[in-house]
Amino acid sequence: MSARRMALAVLALAAMVHAAPANAQDKIKVVASFSILADLVKNVGGDRLEIASLVPPGGDAHVYAPSPADARKLADAKVVFTNGLGFEGWIPRLVKASGAKAAIVVAAKGVKPRKSEEEGHGHGHDEADPHAWQSVANAKIYVGNIRDALVAADPAGTATYEANAAAYTAKLDALDREVKEQIAKIPADRRRIITTHDAFGYFKGAYGMDFIAPQGVSTESEASARDVARIIAQIRKQKIPAVFLENISDPRLLERIAAETGAKIGGTLYSDALTGEKGPAPTYIDMMKHNIRTLSAALTS
Repeated sequence: MSARRMALAVLALAAMVHAAPANAQDKIKVVASFSILADLVKNVGGDRLEIASLVPPGGDAHVYAPSPADARKLADAKVVFTNGLGFEGWIPRLVKASGAKAAIVVAAKGVKPRKSEEEGHGHGHDEADPHAWQSVANAKIYVGNIRDALVAADPAGTATYEANAAAYTAKLDALDREVKEQIAKIPADRRRIITTHDAFGYFKGAYGMDFIAPQGVSTESEASARDVARIIAQIRKQKIPAVFLENISDPRLLERIAAETGAKIGGTLYSDALTGEKGPAPTYIDMMKHNIRTLSAALTS
């Protein structure tokens, strides 16, 4: 090999070596406020994104306290995805503190907000319920908003984002059918359950299950003795078969209600956060399937 060709080969190799990290750096940095939203963003963005979730899997976004590291993530991001509907009360302060220049995208934009049914606990009827992703139809609205925001931020990826969003929406349609089929198997008079906080209102509206919660739509509120007494009376009167724990909430309140009423603890439902990779709900689709199977098993047995 001539010296010139050798030199060109070395230059080509050097270019390849330098290109590898450059490609990694070319990924669009985005931030999602919590784990469920991060998963939806990942399904639309795929390999073009580097995604950070502020609230980690298993974390409670209602009471999350952002760290200086979170402010740095926002400062570096091109797009920040939030749920909206008052879910992350700490986000505006964090955005301001970070000096972020990112586009701030509300994923729940266009969702028909449900009002909280819980009176008291500082949750009047005027408060929007933020847990819109509990209806798969709403998750599809999130996906459309995520796709549009990514196309705006990274026009070169338009074809990828549109194809990924369409493929994922088809999976969500299949999930929606599965949830409806599972619920159809539960006798109508047994479609009533108790959960810790009022996180399943959209699920109730979409799928015809009745959820009763001693806490309001935020885990920040404490259930009053009157609320607990009311729920115990309701369980006895309506013969509600099961109470369900949530992954983000203290189980003791529901354990006490179960002990006093004889209702069984039907398992753990995932409301506001995914699990880690090894848990039963590492993705949004896994979470919804886990929840409906847990409900079905407890209410049909």
